[in-house]
Amino acid sequence: QVQLVESGGGSVQAGGSLRLSCAVSGVTYSRACMAWFRQAPGKERDGVATLLTAGSEPYYDDSVKGRFTMTQDSAKNTVYLQMNDLNPEDTAMYYCAARSGWTCDSTARYYPYWGQGTQVTVSA
Repeated sequence: QVQLVESGGGSVQAGGSLRLSCAVSGVTYSRACMAWFRQAPGKERDGVATLLTAGSEPYYDDSVKGRFTMTQDSAKNTVYLQMNDLNPEDTAMYYCAARSGWTCDSTARYYPYWGQGTQVTVSA
């Protein structure tokens, strides 16, 4: 059974930082793509960052490039999303997602496994 457990969301003021964590089990971690998505009310679920666990540079959406950093701790089967210089437009439910294989994608429908989501709220 695949499980993704997220933590680390919360409320911050603009310019602040948050760090999200996602612990995954039930997949072959060394052969997977891990991704972070976000969804604001009334909007689609958009890809924020992706990372091949076998080792590659993370991919970032232009909206977060230079502010967000995705990393992993392979010993813990856990990925992180460090979010700096947050602004109100970053307010959304953030989801961790996983899929097996050697490629990543920024489209939500290509990920079969999802976490429960963690809310990030940024006030002006």
